[in-house]
Formats: sequence, C-alpha cells, structure tokens
Amino acid sequence: MPKLKTNKAASKRFRQTKTGRFKRSMAYGRHLKSSKSAKRIRNLRKAEVVSQEDAARVRRMLPYGG
Repeated sequence: MPKLKTNKAASKRFRQTKTGRFKRSMAYGRHLKSSKSAKRIRNLRKAEVVSQEDAARVRRMLPYGG
C-alpha cells in the first residue's frame, strides 16, 4: 500500500496527544489585543482539544499523527 500524504497546513496547527486526541490553539489571540481583557488574552494562550465532530477530519489529514 502506498504511503499517505500529510496535510502540511494541518500538521502546523494540530498536535496529537498520547491518548490519540488532537490539540489546537485558540483563535482570536494574534492581534488587536488592546481591546481584549487580560483574562481573555490569558485564556487564549491555553491549548484546547479538537471537538469530536472535527477529530475525524483532522485524523484524515494527519494519517501519521501529526
């Protein structure tokens, strides 16, 4: 069976955990920070697990775990 191609854009955005789930960074944390509260900016730094609905799509893009 041939090797599968990794989606490079997805490999830069998602990382697989040891349990097989995928982590992602939060949106809205890159710029325009002066209008956001310190609490909101602090919470945007945390990683979040990809939702169940999107996990299958991410897994297809990252056949070898990312």
